Amino acid sequence: MHSLRLIKVAGKSIVKNKMRTLLTMLGIIIGVGAVIVMVAIGEGAQSQIENQIKNLGTNMLVITPGTSNAGGVNQGASSFNRLNIDDSEKIRNESAFIAGVSPVVFTRTQIVGGTGNWRSTIHGVTTEYVTIRDWELTSGRFFDASEERTGKKVIVLGATIAENLFPNGDAVGTRVLVRNVPMDVIGVLEKKGQTPDGNDQDDVALAPVLTVQRRLSNWTFIRQILANTYSPDDIDEAQVELRAIMRESHGLAEWEPDDFEIKNQDQLSEAAQGTTEVMTMLLAAIASISLLVGGIGIMNIMLVSVTERTREIGIRMAIGARGADVLTQFLIESIVMSILGGAIGVAIGVGGANLLGTTMGWNTVVNSQTVMIALIFSGAVGIFFGFYPARKAAALNPIDALRFE
Repeated sequence: MHSLRLIKVAGKSIVKNKMRTLLTMLGIIIGVGAVIVMVAIGEGAQSQIENQIKNLGTNMLVITPGTSNAGGVNQGASSFNRLNIDDSEKIRNESAFIAGVSPVVFTRTQIVGGTGNWRSTIHGVTTEYVTIRDWELTSGRFFDASEERTGKKVIVLGATIAENLFPNGDAVGTRVLVRNVPMDVIGVLEKKGQTPDGNDQDDVALAPVLTVQRRLSNWTFIRQILANTYSPDDIDEAQVELRAIMRESHGLAEWEPDDFEIKNQDQLSEAAQGTTEVMTMLLAAIASISLLVGGIGIMNIMLVSVTERTREIGIRMAIGARGADVLTQFLIESIVMSILGGAIGVAIGVGGANLLGTTMGWNTVVNSQTVMIALIFSGAVGIFFGFYPARKAAALNPIDALRFE
């Protein structure tokens, strides 16, 4: 039997039994739709984390204190702090790959001003900090080198602090009390949003590092050093160079371990994305179970169809149809139902993902590769689960089939 004729016969059989066809496709529709939605949620989460990592800064390297041991017990990350201003100055003067460097001193305290008070974290930094972090200002200005060098009592507020203390947007030019130290507000930072671990990047204020050290924290050592390279291609070489500079700055012998840690954005991104990739695979695996159930449903309905159409199969064989023709016809019916169900499932899945993004505010991403894989997989399900019923139909004896009641 000609291939086109087989397709037409299979098509007529599908159209003739509309309700049965719809019920047969239902499992595939639900399965493909669920896979599309679940993968879109996972891809969206990964895309959001990538954007958050980019928001942390440009070509950034982070130097933090190392670990210490007490009585043979490791005290954990950043438990041994020897970082100081001299380290950052040595990096600035000696590094060939570093474009900018800023020590960072943290202190958490109450900020009083405007309409009330707000507890937040104050970062003592240098003028290069906003360049390293790729951070713009929505109003005002950042402190200059002279204000940094003299430890001027000026402060730049993050968006969260400015919105809570100055809801009318008039923060610049006012004065706030930070741990009873009066400081002039000279700027407001643009919004950055959350970090990958859920912290609000905008709930922070920036001041000259000497101001924070001398007037607010009284810390001799600093909490971290931020640096950025001229190019993303320089990060690996810069990391090696920074390690050598830091070891020399701390006077470490060859046999002594590092008393600091250096991390780059790629490492931060890989750690965060590893979690979302596992989540995406898990969601897709759970949703794929629906496809398996849909395939079993196709096989069951096709087996019923073979039984119902036994006399029809006998008549076709009696007038010259071969077993291969019958097998092809039933296989085509199975594949067409699977692909059609897959196409409907894709439409529902894309619509569902967009609806979730709109109503729930989730970041969902549907890419063409996921859609193609879902369609191919649904076709494969039709072939796999449709082959046995088709083979059973092709193996029928024409005489026994004609006698079947």
